[in-house]
Amino acid sequence: MKIAAVTEDGMKLSSHFGMAPSYRVLTIEEGKIVNDETIEKPHHQGHQEHGSHDHQDYKHDHHSGMKFFDPIKDCQVLLVGGMGEPPYQRALSFGFEVLMTGGNIDAAVEAYLNDVLVSDQRRVHSH
Repeated sequence: MKIAAVTEDGMKLSSHFGMAPSYRVLTIEEGKIVNDETIEKPHHQGHQEHGSHDHQDYKHDHHSGMKFFDPIKDCQVLLVGGMGEPPYQRALSFGFEVLMTGGNIDAAVEAYLNDVLVSDQRRVHSH
């Protein structure tokens, strides 16, 4: 199993999916982390140049929305501190188990592996 955590610093879950520059991907075998890597995450179209973002990519086209999830397409679980409704729905449509929580990535992964992680749907932002 692979778990992708959306992060800005590699340690904490990012509260905004679109702003985070990377995924921390953890490979789990027999309940233990056997690999831990950081992968660059694509940003929203125009995000870096203009300091804003547009959720239209998520709404209209399966392929344009996929670019944000392409680096983690082999993951089953997505941990994130918060994200907008369009990317949340798109992540679900791609088959990810999306868990919304905050704090430290290692603690969230441990809670997930111990089946005690609670997803807080209030972290899905409506835009």
